[in-house]
This record gives sequence, structure tokens and C-alpha cells, in this order.
Amino acid sequence: MIETVAQPWMWGAFIAFVLAMLALDIFALGGSKSHKVSVKEAAIWSVVWVSLALAFNIGMYFYLKDIVGEAAAMTKSMEFLTGYVIEKSLSVDNVFVFLMIFGHFAVPEQYQRKVLLYGVLGAIIMRVIMILAGSWVVSQFSWVLYLFGIFLIITGMRMLVAAEKEPDLEANPVLKFAKKVLPFTNQFHEEKFSIIENGKRVFTPLLLVLILIEISDVVFAVDSIPAIFAVTTDPFIVFTSNIFAIMGLRALYFLLADMANRFHLLKFGLAFVLMFVGTKMMVVKWMHVPTNVSLMVIGGILASSIIASLIATRKKD
Repeated sequence: MIETVAQPWMWGAFIAFVLAMLALDIFALGGSKSHKVSVKEAAIWSVVWVSLALAFNIGMYFYLKDIVGEAAAMTKSMEFLTGYVIEKSLSVDNVFVFLMIFGHFAVPEQYQRKVLLYGVLGAIIMRVIMILAGSWVVSQFSWVLYLFGIFLIITGMRMLVAAEKEPDLEANPVLKFAKKVLPFTNQFHEEKFSIIENGKRVFTPLLLVLILIEISDVVFAVDSIPAIFAVTTDPFIVFTSNIFAIMGLRALYFLLADMANRFHLLKFGLAFVLMFVGTKMMVVKWMHVPTNVSLMVIGGILASSIIASLIATRKKD
């Protein structure tokens, strides 16, 4: 039995909110039109998404306070906040991957937003499936959390080793398969993923970019979802914190795109975060780490890596 504080109407209201925000982005704010996203626009949307996440958390606290009591409401509020910080911080690693993909294919800046929009839509669908499946598995087989812990520790160690390495995108098996079975052009044709050429439908390099973006979203989900299960197994808290982090991912990308090199040590911090979370899952039977302590440790690791990055790059400059 999956335990959650959410009532059916809360799920419906949140999903309606997400769909409304996506529609606002696509139809009202030009999300489907090609244009270069400025740092100012990205900063505004980043503030909007963080503010919405915090407002949601505060609203959930006051609602649950009258339903389940102040202590339980505070616990759920801290779980959401910690999960959101974990997901938001791990999404920075996705930003580095997006930069590498766009740079590899030399995607014009005005076409990047549409690709990321489709990437967000795909990520939301994958999150729904993976979170519901993960919640069910954890509720049925609690020992799976130990496997998640081992996986996160190994992932963190691998991230430490490969922090300064760039993967060979052309060696990606999915990309090789796509190139083998689909005809591709060598040039971009605005924001189109396919065109009619000599009477035949061919695909543009933008489709290859989208494929890699979606693959990176899957890899990101595989890392991040087990991490948040170390904080809570409530599917509503897992889902909402994930979605808020994802919805702000595009704005975060365009905000950091021009200064990502200033935060190159952040990858090491993210690796330590994964290892800390994995260790917490491994020792939960013998030692309970309070959620607020986890939040402080994770915040301390991230702040230290950011400060170290800024100091290191300033010395280089």
C-alpha cells in the first residue's frame, strides 16, 4: 500500500497547474516561436519557478497543518524542500550535458528553446511513469532502497572520476541506430525536425539533438528519482518536487549557458551529494538522519563547490 498525504483532488489540481503553465509558455509567451532567450528573461523565469515551488510548499504546509497536525505538516514540508533542492541541484548536471549537446551540433541559440520544450514534455511523462513505478516497488519491497543506495554511491564515484571527461556523443548507440534507419540532412531548417526534399521526407540534425536530450533526461531521472526516495517515499512529494525542478530546467539552462565554465567544480559537489544520499539510504536501519540535517549537509556541499568554483575561475582569469 502506497502511503501519501495527497488526496485525489490534490493530484488533479497539480497536474492541471502544470498543464496550464505549459500552455502559457507555448501559446501566450512564445515558447513555440524561435528566439534567443536573454539572460534577463531566463533570470525572471528562474525566479518565477523557484517562487512558485516555495509558495506551493507553504500552501501545502498550511493545508496539511489542519488535516494531519503541525508536526506531520512540517515533516512533509521539509521533505518537499529537501527533495526540491536535490532535484534542482542535480538538474545543473543536465545543464552541462545540454551545453555539450548543443555545442557538438552547433545548434543556433534561437532554436534551442523549442528542443528544450519538447525535452521538458518528455521528461514529465517519464517522471510520472518512473515515480509511480518506483513508489509501488518501494512499498512492496522495502529492501529496494538499499539497492538504490548502492546505485547512488557507485554513480557518485563514477561522476567523480568522469567529472572532467566529455563523452563521445557520436558513439551513442541510439544515435547510431537513428542515423542508420532514418535519412538526415546536414543542415538545420529553422526549427523543423523534418522536411520534404526531392519528394521524400528527410530529418534535420535538430531531431538528433532532441533524441540526445531525451536520452539525457532518462539518465537524469535514473539518478535523481532514487535520490529523492532517500528523503521520502510519498509519491506526491516525489512527483511535485521533481516536476517543479524540471519546469525550471530550461530557464536554468539559459541562465547558466554563458557562465557554466565558472561552475566546473560543481560536478564534484553533485557527486558528493549523490554519495551522501546513497550512504543515508544504506544506514537508515541503524541511524536515522533527520530531513533538516540532510538539507543542511546537501546545501553545505553545494555552497562549498560553488564558492570553490568561483574562486578557482577568478584566479584563472
